[in-house]
Amino acid sequence: MARRRRGLWSPVLITPVLALALAACGGAEAGNSADAGGAGGSSSNPAKLSGSVKVDGSSTVAPLSTVAAELFQEQNPGVNVTIGTSGTGGGFEKFCRGETDISDASRPIKDKEKAACEKAGIAYQELMVSNDALTVVVNKDNDFVDCLTVAQLKKIWEPGSKVDNWNQVDPEFPEEELKLFGAGTDSGTFDYFTAEINGKEDASRTDYQATEDDNVTVQGVSGSKGGLGYFGFSYFEENAGKLKALQIDGGSGCVAPSVAAVQDGSYKPLGRPLFIYPSAKALQRPEVLGFAEYFVANHKQIAEESKFIPLNATQESELKAALEKLKSSAK
Repeated sequence: MARRRRGLWSPVLITPVLALALAACGGAEAGNSADAGGAGGSSSNPAKLSGSVKVDGSSTVAPLSTVAAELFQEQNPGVNVTIGTSGTGGGFEKFCRGETDISDASRPIKDKEKAACEKAGIAYQELMVSNDALTVVVNKDNDFVDCLTVAQLKKIWEPGSKVDNWNQVDPEFPEEELKLFGAGTDSGTFDYFTAEINGKEDASRTDYQATEDDNVTVQGVSGSKGGLGYFGFSYFEENAGKLKALQIDGGSGCVAPSVAAVQDGSYKPLGRPLFIYPSAKALQRPEVLGFAEYFVANHKQIAEESKFIPLNATQESELKAALEKLKSSAK
């Protein structure tokens, strides 16, 4: 069956919209689920799976989980998967309170989050499911900048920065007001960007349009000739007609964000991994185990359909081993 290229969901609407979409899709596909899921249900008959799976966390990872849920639901109509977008930090808060089965994350879990999960008796495993190129974007009509160095980005974004004109970034740039848009403080994207660009996680100027909804950044940068923002690669690809992605010079020359550049490690320092964190307790329920197994077995298709960068061979092997480790601990 030919499959449409899935667009990205608005993070603030993803949970109710997804629940309705999955219910409708389940009714349409129920007759085709006899051999459902392929690798997604080794622990039980996938056609008989029922129940719910609760996922929350990163708005960057949400499109991956959304596509995974859609595909899984087509073959397992008895399972209702909901996807929330509280941000990586907000997602871990819910996860470590036992409110969700899987946490989406665009950065590794922090020590304080590990401690919260340990205190609550929440065991988990980090599963790297895709790659991303954190992408710096400017207005489509910006004709004076194609590449920025890490030093220039730091000059713009470091705490206390008063840079508000492109001419202050580089004297060769025109006098054009610089308007900044970026991730909110609960976002794993914010954590990763600040650590890699400013040298310390959470260290950033605060006088910019901060949001957990990447579509706000798209609208802001596309609506301002001097706009600049950052978010995941998939949001740029979805909005390439409105924005221009900048090349980044991490010390070895300018490199554009791309599948090849992330997989070969040349897109530095903004190539990054993306994760899901299933809990061991949740995997004792067949529907959650089935969904996790399906996600891992079909990670390449899920990444491609949601416009992310698939794992390389080594990363794929590590992903499968990590899931097997978690399954063993869940027994």
